Amino acid sequence: MAFTTLISTDVLASRIADPTFAIVDCRFKLDDPAWGERECSAAHIPGAVYADLDRDLSSAKTGTNGRHPLPDARALAGTFSLLGIASGVQVVAYDQNHGMFASRLWWLLRWLGHDAVAVLDGGIAKWIAEGRATRTGAEHRAPAAFTGSPRADMVVDVNGVAALTGRTGWRLVDARAPERFRGDVEPLDKVAGHIPGARNHFFQGNLDEHGSFRTPEALRAQFAATLGDVPADHVVCYCGSGVTACHNLLAMEHAGIKGAKLYPGSWSEWSAEPQRPVETGG
Repeated sequence: MAFTTLISTDVLASRIADPTFAIVDCRFKLDDPAWGERECSAAHIPGAVYADLDRDLSSAKTGTNGRHPLPDARALAGTFSLLGIASGVQVVAYDQNHGMFASRLWWLLRWLGHDAVAVLDGGIAKWIAEGRATRTGAEHRAPAAFTGSPRADMVVDVNGVAALTGRTGWRLVDARAPERFRGDVEPLDKVAGHIPGARNHFFQGNLDEHGSFRTPEALRAQFAATLGDVPADHVVCYCGSGVTACHNLLAMEHAGIKGAKLYPGSWSEWSAEPQRPVETGG
């Protein structure tokens, strides 16, 4: 059985020596980009290889294409090959705790057609809190022949988003914190506010008080309040740079709400062009 949304620490511990499992450490800090790789070297789940958000899971920034642009599909397939991922391999992605960076890898693999990928619920924080083993240093998996092609229906670009603003029957969902959505503060991007017509669904609301994902039933209820009667395939998720939006997409998939799309450039791309409209307030 493939794991396609979340995997528990108990299940991963029971399969830790399974050669068909590829464990990928995705820890990252936006204000200290080298932090995740340092932490992985200091202590990681046995067998885990490291994937860097900037280097491996994004393409080059131009100043107008967002802070974490979508990687070139061919280059990304090469990255996955170097991580030892191929058909028949179950990928487990984790980060420091909430899954915000691991969900980016989860989404990218699915975008290229690899559905056997799950995020470790609770991340390495839960793993360590449970007293489970870790290792130091850098690990490597034997390279594999990853094959896959982009699923075009999973992505909406900036022009597509512009065409959707104001249209009934579609929903833009912003994963950022409420104060950033409202435009009260903007610590990272050029302009404060949100894309006109968007609804706010802060990604951390997908988690319970212990930092684990809420049950599918609870998530369905929360997303129902955000989406209303809009069908999932008419939902476009975005955030600051196409990272935490993947957390919402993962939570929706876990809840059985399938088919929503990602706007990868997100607010950092949208707000880079002064002519694009901006909305503020709740």
